[in-house]
Amino acid sequence: MKVPKTITTYCPRCKAHTVHSVALYKGGKRRALAEGERRYAIKKEGYGSKRKPEQKRFAKVTKKQVLKLTCRKCGYVLHRKGVRAKKFEIVEVVRR
Repeated sequence: MKVPKTITTYCPRCKAHTVHSVALYKGGKRRALAEGERRYAIKKEGYGSKRKPEQKRFAKVTKKQVLKLTCRKCGYVLHRKGVRAKKFEIVEVVRR
């Protein structure tokens, strides 16, 4: 799926329609010292099975890609709802 590099859409901070630059949303780094992460590390230790059973059947083939829109005027970032697509491409749109 091809997505334009810039989109004109509503910015809640500017309270007007402005040009937004488009990027793909990427999840942040996991914190190694978070409580759940420490618990997971302890349960993973030693010999034996995994913490949870290994998944055999997968229902989904793709992940939902979320678009990150950044307002060019004020820098406000908003996310556009995810769309399922095998391939995502951000392209420059040439207007005649």
